[in-house]
Amino acid sequence: MKLLQSLSVFASVASAMSVDLNKRDSPLDVKIQMVGNSVVEATITNTGTETLRLFKTGTILDSAAVEKTEIFSGADKIPFDGLRLRIMTSNPDDSAFQTLGAGETLTKAWDIAQVHDLSAGGSISVASTGFIPCATANSTTLSATPLPFASNTLTTTINGAAAALVRRAFHSLAERQVVQSDCTGTKLTATRTALSECQQLAAAASSAAASGPAAKMTEYFKSSTTATRGTVSGIFARVAAECGASPGGGVSKLYCSDVYRSCSSGVLAYTLPSQSYMVNCNLYYTALSSLGRTCHDQDQATTTLHETTHLSQIAGTTDQGGCYGYNCVRSLSAAQNLRHADTYALFANAIYVGC
Repeated sequence: MKLLQSLSVFASVASAMSVDLNKRDSPLDVKIQMVGNSVVEATITNTGTETLRLFKTGTILDSAAVEKTEIFSGADKIPFDGLRLRIMTSNPDDSAFQTLGAGETLTKAWDIAQVHDLSAGGSISVASTGFIPCATANSTTLSATPLPFASNTLTTTINGAAAALVRRAFHSLAERQVVQSDCTGTKLTATRTALSECQQLAAAASSAAASGPAAKMTEYFKSSTTATRGTVSGIFARVAAECGASPGGGVSKLYCSDVYRSCSSGVLAYTLPSQSYMVNCNLYYTALSSLGRTCHDQDQATTTLHETTHLSQIAGTTDQGGCYGYNCVRSLSAAQNLRHADTYALFANAIYVGC
């Protein structure tokens, strides 16, 4: 990776957002419909008896171009090529929440053509599944387990030419930005340190995945088979190589300013895999320590590691529809954990701290 000009920076089909929604009941009822050619409108109803404080960042409530839908053309999944985030899970700002009273409904809409290539047009099927973290009333402390949801599946016909125009406009945003050496001063120092620590964490995690205790692999990845160990160890090895890349090396660019205008409340960093670049938000520098010493802590090094796994050349991980933190990681299946960015960050932390 290239930290702009001067700093070297590191950096199935339905697994991206599929969740096991049969494990527990949820008061979230989500229904979707098409509006126009490629806009999905979601109606979200609180069917429970208590008011919910829903965390918007990184979920279908977010205005940013995060993954909110799964789209298929026949049996083929149409890839998502929008933003991947890492969010602050401890005491987020009040503005990151949406209150939804018992029996109340809200609507959110997004254009699926921005982050899915629908230029071929024709018939597609669309569904939305994932998680929404929540907090208790008058609190900004997220509950241990986020609320799962699964919408209806709808079928629609897309005008490919119109969808292509939407996608081109979205992805040209990055191209219009002035590429500059924006990592300077204390941000430059902190970023260099995080990259170095990311390299060390990933190398240690790669070794632990290859030959460490089976119980630790099973805890985080639900499997300790030779195949799973090889996959996980290989991904961590690629992360270590990217974080430790020499100046001008690596596969991505790292920015210290919000070039894609997506550092909303609670966002620590984000990645746009289709463009192979990463962004550290201001919160990354103001709210995180360089390297945490407690189990399942969030810090700059593991955030950089998390975002590096999102890169297509490294692992192409997802956030599993807004699944962040240890408890949510534990609720995923083995196949989902292999494709989940936070699982890798939490495993690397566990190996370093000795959880």
